[in-house]
Amino acid sequence: MRYMKRRGLKLFAMAALLPMISSAVVAQNIKPETASAATTAATDPTGQQVIERVRNFLANVPRNDPRVFEDFFADDVIYTRSAGVTVSKPEIIKNIDVRKANEPQAKYDADDFTVHSYGDTAVVNFRLIMHNVIDGKAQTLYFRNTGTFLKRNGKWQAVAWQATRVPLVETKP
Repeated sequence: MRYMKRRGLKLFAMAALLPMISSAVVAQNIKPETASAATTAATDPTGQQVIERVRNFLANVPRNDPRVFEDFFADDVIYTRSAGVTVSKPEIIKNIDVRKANEPQAKYDADDFTVHSYGDTAVVNFRLIMHNVIDGKAQTLYFRNTGTFLKRNGKWQAVAWQATRVPLVETKP
C-alpha cells in the first residue's frame, strides 16, 4: 500500500512537471527573433516592410487593376470577408468588377498598426478606413483587418486575411 502511494505520488509529480519541462525545452529552441513577438514599426524592419506593403496596396486598390491584387495576395490565400464568407484568390480577382460597380469612388487608408514578426512570417492588425460617396453623401466606414504575411522569393504576400466591419456608432444630436 505504501509502495502504491509513493508510486502514485511520483506519477502525479511527473505529470505536473512534464508541461513545465516541455515548455522549457521549447523555449530554449526559440530563435532570438521570435522570442519577442510584438514589434514596433519604428524599430523593426519587418514591421516597416509589412506596413509599407499594406499602405501601397490600399493606395492602389482604387485603380481596380487585377495585377495589384495578384501581387498582394499569395495564390494560396485564405480571405474571410467581413460578412463571414471565405474566398480564394481567383474569387478576389473576379470580384474586382463588383467592387468597382458598388464602390466607384472608394479610397482607403489605414492606421493603428500592430505587427508581430516571426522571421519570414508576420502578422499585422490595423484599422482600415474606407472613404466613399454613397447617394451623393460622403461616408466613412471602418474595418479591423488582420493579415498573415509570408516572405517568399523576397516578397511579402498575404496568405491569410480577415476583415471585420466596425459597427457604425450613431451620434445623438
